[in-house]
Amino acid sequence: MILDKNLIKHYTDYLRLELSLSENSIESYKHDVTLFMQYIENSNNTKSLDDISHNTIESFLEEIYRLGLSSVSQARILSGLKSFYRYLNQEKICNNNPTSVINTPTIARHIPDVLTFEEIMKMIDEIDLSTVFGHRNKAIIEVMYSCGLRVSEVISLKISNIYFEDGFVKVYGKGDKERLIPICHETINTLLLYMKQCRVHQHIAPKYSDIVFISNRGTSLTRQSVFLMIKSVAEKAGIKKDISPHTLRHSFATHLLEGGADLRAVQQMLGHSNITTTEIYTHVSDEHLKKVIMDFHPRCNK
Repeated sequence: MILDKNLIKHYTDYLRLELSLSENSIESYKHDVTLFMQYIENSNNTKSLDDISHNTIESFLEEIYRLGLSSVSQARILSGLKSFYRYLNQEKICNNNPTSVINTPTIARHIPDVLTFEEIMKMIDEIDLSTVFGHRNKAIIEVMYSCGLRVSEVISLKISNIYFEDGFVKVYGKGDKERLIPICHETINTLLLYMKQCRVHQHIAPKYSDIVFISNRGTSLTRQSVFLMIKSVAEKAGIKKDISPHTLRHSFATHLLEGGADLRAVQQMLGHSNITTTEIYTHVSDEHLKKVIMDFHPRCNK
């Protein structure tokens, strides 16, 4: 076997300690490298890492394509192999880098579903505040929409990371990267109302005493519970779009950009390391474009 377990362990240590990747990303990279090495061992008599050529890697990518893996999965696997070879070269374990001449598969970029501001307000108004978790659910939706948080970020949000006086929240995104996001006055009021009138009456396990949003078990919420809550609220509000917690994040970014916000500022608030990820939100609806023309073009605006 040309790749032993110790090398995989050292590589994953490098991902964890030097690149500060999340455990999910580390597992994905580990899986991708292992999958490739299994292909190598089953397909030829390669004796060392230096013997692997770009043709071998291209054959591997063709094989996973035939197995039905999407372009997104192919791109992720190639990204994992590129990272692995960077590590091998850096540690002088391998002298060549066959991934350097291979282009990433083209990924179709789908415009995500976006809610209008009116639809979001309709969802918020639909929440029954007389129920036990009404104020909590309203606060979750407002925080996710007002700050563009991922569902993982909202369920792990800490009271000690909300700066009520200054109007900021501190969150830790992918790779434990820290960022500060402004939070509007109205959302702060909704949060305080939930915390002072509802959360204060819950039994909270000591381990979760600093977590903002608490479940009926006194622990933090799960991603699934937030997903189901948002789907339920959207259905009650009569919204037919395919809704998930990420839809609120999409809407946050799109509404800011349509309102004239700077792309770099939105990138920073979303926690994107690459601005090309943020650029997917620069789409605007046909109706919005039509309204811009009608309102501002001198030929139309008469």
